[in-house]
Amino acid sequence: MLDWLNRRKPITHSTKQSTRRQNALFSKYWRVCGTGISFAAFGAGGLALRLAVFPLLNLVVRDQQRRTLWARRIIRLAFRAFVELMRALGVLSYEISGLERLQRRGLLILANHPSLIDTVLLMAFVRQADCIVKGALWRNPFTRGPVRAAGYISNEDGPELVDDCIASIRSGGNLIIFPEGTRTPADGNMTFKRGAANVAVRGECAITPVVIRCTPGTLAKGDKWWKVPPTMAHFSIEIQQDIDIREVTGQADNPTLAARQLTYYLQNHFMKES
Repeated sequence: MLDWLNRRKPITHSTKQSTRRQNALFSKYWRVCGTGISFAAFGAGGLALRLAVFPLLNLVVRDQQRRTLWARRIIRLAFRAFVELMRALGVLSYEISGLERLQRRGLLILANHPSLIDTVLLMAFVRQADCIVKGALWRNPFTRGPVRAAGYISNEDGPELVDDCIASIRSGGNLIIFPEGTRTPADGNMTFKRGAANVAVRGECAITPVVIRCTPGTLAKGDKWWKVPPTMAHFSIEIQQDIDIREVTGQADNPTLAARQLTYYLQNHFMKES
């Protein structure tokens, strides 16, 4: 018996490397499957909300304001379930610092946009979240029911867009804006549009900055959903101290100049922090 044990092939360094490669390959394939399952569940969930949940909500809750509050609560819980599904499937992990700063009302929340799921991640943890959505989402069969019920702001509102944003904040909504308007490009260079700064300047709103970091990067601009990173993506979400815009725009002579100065400041701030 001892002779047989001694004749067994020893576990070599190359064997260990081969095992690690096999485990890494299995992990990657599993995360591809997990990502597909997650997005399929997201689409099915959106359709279920539109066909069943929100029609029932429209029947039961007749007051429009209360219906909007309930719709946003339902969407937040649905997004939270989606995030937890992705975590349970091993697609991603996340950590949040400064979450207590989001437990207020009437916030203007500005965030960078490294990944496709940034909106879902934020709205899963922000109570009474409002956001600006593409007009196409109002027509998409998977999303138009929730979008309309929650009273989200369409980016096709034209000249009234800034006024709608200010009204949302003043009514107690927590407005989430990604100043880039799209996901950050692969080179990491951010270009902020002036709309978010216009809302802050004209509405005289403090800014709650949220810095999202994703390591390794996943679901970035131009990425296919099945192109998962070699290891599980980890999202770090940092809710920072409010920015008093008066400290940035105090020397500006008019709102246009103030918005330009604030946009430049915010772009540099997020470039440095992310």
